[in-house]
This record gives sequence, C-alpha cells and structure tokens, in this order.
Amino acid sequence: MKVFRYSRVLIAIIAIGLIAALAIDFARSGVEHQNTRVDLAIDYEGLQELAQREGLPEAEVLQAAKDAGITSLAVYETTFKKLNENGKTTAVSGARLLESYHDGTLTDPAWRKLVEDGEIKGTEVYVTGHDKRTYREVKEDLYRRLGSDRVSVLSAGGEEVLAVKAHYESLMKMNLGMPTDEMQAVNDAGFYVLARPSNYEKCTPDDVKAVFSRLDGFQISEIVFSGNQVLGTPKALQTTIDEMKARGINLGLIEAVTQLQFYKQDGMTEVAKGLGYDKVARLYSIPKDEQPKLKIDTAVERWANTDMERNIRIDLLRIYDKPSPNMTLMETNMKYFRDTHEALLRHGFTVGPAATFSSFYPSKYLRAVLMLGVAAAGVLYLSLVIPRLNARPRYQYLIFAVLALLAAVPVLMGNGAKIRVLAAFASANVFPALAVIWQLDRIRARQRTEKRLPALVATGVTALFVTGALSYVGAAYLSGALADTEYLLEFNIFRGIKLTFLLPIVLVGIAFLQRFDIFDGRMDDTDGVVAQMKKILDMPVRIKTLLIGLVVLAAAVVFVARSGHTSGMPVSSLELRFRAALEQAFYARPRTKELLIGHPAFLLAWMAFWRKWPTMVLCALVLVATIGQGSMVETFAHMRTPVYMSFMRGIGGIVLGAGIGALCMVLIELWQWLLKKAAAAAKERK
Repeated sequence: MKVFRYSRVLIAIIAIGLIAALAIDFARSGVEHQNTRVDLAIDYEGLQELAQREGLPEAEVLQAAKDAGITSLAVYETTFKKLNENGKTTAVSGARLLESYHDGTLTDPAWRKLVEDGEIKGTEVYVTGHDKRTYREVKEDLYRRLGSDRVSVLSAGGEEVLAVKAHYESLMKMNLGMPTDEMQAVNDAGFYVLARPSNYEKCTPDDVKAVFSRLDGFQISEIVFSGNQVLGTPKALQTTIDEMKARGINLGLIEAVTQLQFYKQDGMTEVAKGLGYDKVARLYSIPKDEQPKLKIDTAVERWANTDMERNIRIDLLRIYDKPSPNMTLMETNMKYFRDTHEALLRHGFTVGPAATFSSFYPSKYLRAVLMLGVAAAGVLYLSLVIPRLNARPRYQYLIFAVLALLAAVPVLMGNGAKIRVLAAFASANVFPALAVIWQLDRIRARQRTEKRLPALVATGVTALFVTGALSYVGAAYLSGALADTEYLLEFNIFRGIKLTFLLPIVLVGIAFLQRFDIFDGRMDDTDGVVAQMKKILDMPVRIKTLLIGLVVLAAAVVFVARSGHTSGMPVSSLELRFRAALEQAFYARPRTKELLIGHPAFLLAWMAFWRKWPTMVLCALVLVATIGQGSMVETFAHMRTPVYMSFMRGIGGIVLGAGIGALCMVLIELWQWLLKKAAAAAKERK
C-alpha cells in the first residue's frame, strides 16, 4: 500500500502561520463587535405622504415614528413639483400665462402689463416666491445650475419674478438644492437629517461649498449622495472631501441590488478613500417593487439578517402603501417601524447615527508569517499526491523556500494585494482538500473490520468534526489573508468563489486516485491518477451511463450557478421556508450544501469504507463530502459577514449535517436488513 508521509516541518510552519492568522482574526472580530449602531431611517417625504393619506397632522405622524424607533429622516433636494404643491414658490410656463392672457383669465394688471410689454415668452418659465427663505434658496440654486444667461429678474407689481429659459417639464423635476425648511422641521421633530444632495453639472468648488453651507447648523447623521454622481464630480471632489472632514460627516454608500458591493456612483471611491474608510457606512433599502410583496414580519426579519450578515449600518425603510388586515395604514407602518427597531435591539444593536469600522490594517509581519503557512500547505498537498516528491523532503523544502519568498516578500514591502488574494484562494481550496485527504490516509491505515452501527455512527461523527476542525484552519487563513477595512466594507471583494466550489473536489479526486483503484478497490500498488484516468476515458459508454453523466453535469451546473448573488437561479418557496426555519433555529443559518449534501455524504462515505461498498461509490461519496468541507471555508470569503457569524454558521451546519448523516446511515442499515430478511424468506419458500 502506498504510504504518504506528512512532513513535520511543513506542519509546524502551518501551525505557526495559524497562530498569526488567528491573531488577525481575533483583532478583526474585536473591530466588528465595536460596530453595532444602526441608523434606522425613512424618507421624510414618505412620512409626509402617510400623514396626508391618513388625514393626520404631520407632527403627529412624526412623533409616532420617533416613538417607534426611527432615528433619521432622509431629506432630498427640493423640486418645483414639490414647491408648487406646498405653495412656497410657484413656477408657471410662459405658454400658460399667454393662454390665460388671451382667454381673459389673467386678471392681475402687473402680469397683463408684462405680457403686453413682450416680457413674457412662451418658451420660458416664470418663478415667484411666497416664502422668503425658500425663494432665496431656489434663486441661488437656479443661478448655479443654469447660469445668469438663462435666469433673469423681472418685476410684477413690485414683486420679483425669475424668468428662466428652460423646458417646463424638465425644470419641474430638476433638483434645486437642500431645503433648509425641511431639515429644520426634521431636527425640530427630534430626528437626524440623512442628507441626499445631488451633483451639479460642471460642478465647481464654490458649488460644493454652497451645498455644505446649507447643512451648517443642522444635525446630520450621514450624507448619501443621490443620482449616479457624487457631489463634486469630476473636478471638485477634493472640496467635497474637505467639507465633509471639516464637519465630521460620514459617507453612506448604497448596496447594489445584487447585494454585492455598491450602486456605482462616479467619484464614490475617491471620496471614500479621501475621507478614510473608517468614515464610511453601508446602506440598504428593500427594493420598491419588492416590499409590497413582503409581510411585515418577513421584512423585519430581513432587516435583522441584513444588519447582522452584511455589515449594513443604515437601514433606509419605505412606508407600506396598503394596510395590513384589521389595521389602519398608520398602524401598519408604525408596527413595521417598531418591530424592526425591537428586532435590532434583540440582536444586540443600538440605534442612532450609523457606526463605522475603525481603521483596521493588520501588521505586515503577521501577514507575512501567514503567507509562509499557506506556502507550506501548498507544498504539503503536492507531497501528498506526488509520490516522488513525498519521498524527497529536501525538494519539498526547496519548493517551500521559493514559494515562501514569492508570497512573503511583497507583503513585507508593503504591497502584496494580489498575493493576499492568491493566498486566500489557496487557503479556500487546499486546506479542505488536506483535511479530507488526511482522513482518507487515516482510514487506509486501519484494518477494515465489521463495526456495529452505533460504533460506526459514533466514529463517523467524530471523524466529521475532526475533519471540519482541520478545514477551519483554512478558514482562519483565508480571513487573515484578506481582513482589512476595505474588505469588510466590500470596496475589495474576494474573486474566484465560483472556482472554489469545484477546485477542492478536483484536488481530492487526484489524491483519491493516488490511493485507491476505483475499478477493483486495491489500496496498494494502484495505477495512479494518469493510468486510471486513461482507463476511464477508454471505457465504453452506455446510454444509461451517459444519462447518469448528464444528470451529474446538470447537478454541477446548478451547484455552481446557485452560489453567489448574480446567478439568477430561482429559489423555491419550500426552500425559502426551510431557510427561514433555520434562521430562527440557529444563530446563523447553516448552508444547505453543507447540512443536506456534504456532511451527510461524509458519513455515508465512512459507512461505504467500513461496509466495503464498491470503491467507485466510495469515490463519489468522498467527492460529494468535499463539497461540505469546501463550503465551510468558502463561507469566510464573504468578508462583509462578521467572522464570528461565519464560524457559527459552519458549526450549525456540521451539527445538523451530522444528525442528518447519522439518520441516513440508520435508514440504509435498516433497508439492507430488510432486504436480507426478504431474501432469506424467499430462499426458505424455495
């Protein structure tokens, strides 16, 4: 039987690297535990709409929202559409004024004189003010956005009128700056202002300063820029950075609809980097077309999971526009706000202006030691699949020295961003493969004797937990390789997750073929990988075999496509309910590919070996079992999820998966007993 020796030197280096990785991971966990304050926000316009629809005073609705736990109201730039509705300014097209003049409905002498003097043109828009502060702000913003050549001042009966050269419908929708009256109303009601300014065309530093001067004197929780550009893009971004720094205002970035990274805004990364990533918070809002489909308890649960799993710290809620059964619209929305607030408190969050991560960039020396451990793991794997290398420790050390230098030196020089990603990729694939390979070598070294079912289940479950613990070494390495503030916020993400679903299976498959002959079950003098692959390729293919292959291929496609955020693979309502039940039962919902596929397959592979099932069946079960081990490690590649939650997710999966696997072993044993009993009965009848 081929015997593969495990280099103690390489294992020692891996252990030292693990200490460095754990030091980084514990520091990361401390940073994550300090970041627990969530800004529970809603649009100010949404509450105004709710008050109007219910026929209630605005102040009453605002107070109820505050009592329900809302901390910030989002205030957007005003528009003529809004101003015409609230009566603080009026914008009328010249065409309408001329029509009123000719049909006799324009009775104001001052305006009739303007028409008669030829001052009114059908292609222009005329703005009058009924609130001094609002009119002054609108006038200032029109000059900034359109220029003095498109905005002129007229007089109608001693009152100032702005003549604006603009398309009426477009002007009605145009942003006109942050409204100080709305921000004052929000603060007076006891809320923070979540400011939503937009950018100017050909924005200048003076334009940026004007926006921030309007924010002075108000309590601002965060700024979340509206539109596809950050204020100051492209040539005044430094002014935006300087103004935000001077006021200590944090930046909110909107999570993309794929729940991965951010909604792209020009200038976003420049401002975030200039402010410092410790001044950035992630914002999420349930899509407008999706919320009506969600019951309140489902939406509340989503908010809790969102904040726990994706480091969201600004929850921008929307109002429900239809009441729940036996409730008014007001009661429906206040219940939604209150239940969300209470759910966050139950999960250990506080509410208020969004918390941010402190600047977290681990020591380059710790990271370099970690790199040595990854290099050692890579060489150890090679030695376990290449017999000649396994027999020559000197060559192992030589390869390790080369890989260690390539991995550690860039990190020590203060660079190494790409090397860190490669190290994380190697950790996600090599360590789960090593864990399974070690278990294969462990059982190969033992004599196969008949075991009673309880002993078989007990040893199988123990083996699963030990293998999972070894896979978690890779998880510690993966997290330690990537952990910094930029990864926690998803400015950087781990790319290659799809490949990590398949590569551990390939690595284990190679090792299996070096240890077992899948055709006759020999464990000594096997033909090795190449020879067995040639046999497989030379096998005649029957229609039955082809159909089985197509089913396996389809399962592999679904397995990969279901992973990630952009696959588009539908999830059944039954699975959604099953996931919801798991979320209620566990601290973090275990992954189905672990508890339903990988871990049960591990225990069945254990049973297959001791019950001497065909080696080809054992091979298939071992490869499927590798899915569970790889998934446990790959979970940690989602750096936005707190490391403790990823750890607990894997623990939940392995516990429940062990239970399901043990049940499968019992059922198979019972089935085989029934078959034997039926066969014996048939033999007696003959």
